[in-house]
Parts: sequence; C-alpha cells; structure tokens
Amino acid sequence: MLLEGKPLRGKELQSLKDFLQRMGLQYDDGIEYSACILNDSYEIIGTGSVEGNVIKCVAVDPACRGQGISAEIISYLVQYEFETARTHILIYTKPENKAMFGDMGFYTIFETDSILFMENRSRGFAEFLENISQETPANALDGRSIIGAVVANCNPFTLGHQYLIEQSLKQCDYLHLFILSDNRSYFSADERFGMVRKGTAHLERVILHRTQDYMISAATFPTYFFKDRMQGQKANCMLDLELFAARIAPQLHIVKRFVGSEPYCEVTKKYNDAMKVVLPPYGIEALELERHTIEGEPVSASDVRRHLENKEWDAVKMLVPKSSYKYLCENK
Repeated sequence: MLLEGKPLRGKELQSLKDFLQRMGLQYDDGIEYSACILNDSYEIIGTGSVEGNVIKCVAVDPACRGQGISAEIISYLVQYEFETARTHILIYTKPENKAMFGDMGFYTIFETDSILFMENRSRGFAEFLENISQETPANALDGRSIIGAVVANCNPFTLGHQYLIEQSLKQCDYLHLFILSDNRSYFSADERFGMVRKGTAHLERVILHRTQDYMISAATFPTYFFKDRMQGQKANCMLDLELFAARIAPQLHIVKRFVGSEPYCEVTKKYNDAMKVVLPPYGIEALELERHTIEGEPVSASDVRRHLENKEWDAVKMLVPKSSYKYLCENK
C-alpha cells in the first residue's frame, strides 16, 4: 500500500518522522514529496523523499528487506522527478548503499569514508568536466599558467564578491569563477549568473562556470543521514572539497583556491577552515582574503537582501556594483 504526499502533513508526517528516527535518519524540512510503503496494519515499512532533484531519506525496515521495497520506492521517486521535468537525479547516501543504488541505475560521482554521491547518468560528471574545459581558453590549459578558483553563490553579486575576484586575480594568471547552480537561493541561478557576468565583464582573465549539480553550498549540505547535524556538515565539507581537489582542480590545473573571510556564518567559516586542511595535500593552496568593508562594516549579501526587502535602495546602492544595482532596480 502506498502513502504519498507533497509533502506529508499532520499525523502522517509525524509517523514518517518517527519511522526515520528509528532507522537512524532525520527528516529534512526542505522535502517536497515523500512516498511510503505501508503494511497491512498501515504502518510504514519503507520510505523515500525528494527535494529538488535530490532523492533522500530512503529507508526500509530491516525486517522487510529483501522484498524489493527499496526498488519500489525509488521507482515512485524517479517517476515523480520525471513528472516535474527533472531528468538529472542525485543521491547523497551512506557508502554501504552503493550496491543497492547501483543496481537501480545510479552511478558513483565521488565517495568518502562517510558519504556516497551518485547520479542517474553514467557520464554526467564526465560531461561536466568536458564542458568546463571547453569553456576555458587554451592558454589556461597548457600547464604553464598559475590558475586560481573561486566558488561563490553571489546572492546577489555584491562589491564584496567583486573585490574578492579582483584581489584573487592579482595572484594568478587566470581565475575560474564557479557560480553555484542551486535554485534555493533568494535569486535564481540564472539571475545570479547574469549579475556576475555583467559585474566581471571588465576582468578579461576570469573564466565563468555554472557548477550545475556538482558543487554545493555550505548552507544546503545534506545532513539527514547523520544523527548530529554538525557531524553531517563536516562530512559534507570533506565531500565537496575532496571532489573539487581530486577531480575538478586537476582538469583545469587549478593550484590556488580563494575565499573571503567569514565573520557571520559559522557553517561557512568551518568550511573555510576545512579547505585549509583538505586542499594543500592535493597541491592546492588555500587562501583566505580579508572581506571587503564599507564604512568599517564587512559587505554581506544577506544585508543586501534585507535592504531589498525593506526597499532601502540607497543602502543597496552602496553595497553592489552598478550593473547589479541596475538589474535589481529593473527586476525587484
């Protein structure tokens, strides 16, 4: 028997949360759809959920394993994803689930001791690497240049972001700028990418990329399969950084990665600290640059969003490049 919801509510949601807790998982608040298999007593014996194009919170009662319940759940979830026009599907799960999801048509992107990252395309990540190489000038791929990278959300693109990029560019011949493609931000991925493109048009040696689904924001790390969310965030930092260092950086000959100092967000600060530990063994220098300030205050995209909500346009104008301000005035 199937119980489904977009998402579940009330007693049904509480039953799902209780079941996940017994299975050692947590319910993620961002879940938009869940499918649960019930026994004859209307008790949940298996479940799975979806957030965006990510399948998560898949669990089957140990007493019912070996009955094909996992495959049935994944079938419902994949069907839902395709019905919502999402054809690229991701899974973050425990490494011990590799064979199970492999049998269901998922392929490993990267694996650490605690997290397995999979997708439903056999060459998805390989094509991503090919695409970012094609977006890169030949001179930046010849192995003779000093290549740097910045990974940013730019929600929206501020004078702080522009300063970080300009200062980073002074320390390398070319700078790869990866803009996160996650659409759970205040501004869409296309909006943010457009603001960055206009705000960096004067910088000839900056190479823009969309991260697609292969780099994630520290604010949106999946932590549902960790009992301790802080432990989950740390493990996801390692996954994201090791994937970058082991697979993405070598493709582009990146030897420096830059971040701005983080005075506000504890999760991002810990990510920056982890970067300084993870990247150097791969031959990548991790450089934290002091955040740009205006009138003694660090420039923050969250402040810009707050000013936008309050329609404080003079304050917005102080914190963003002219190109961003023009876009915001015309579209917000």
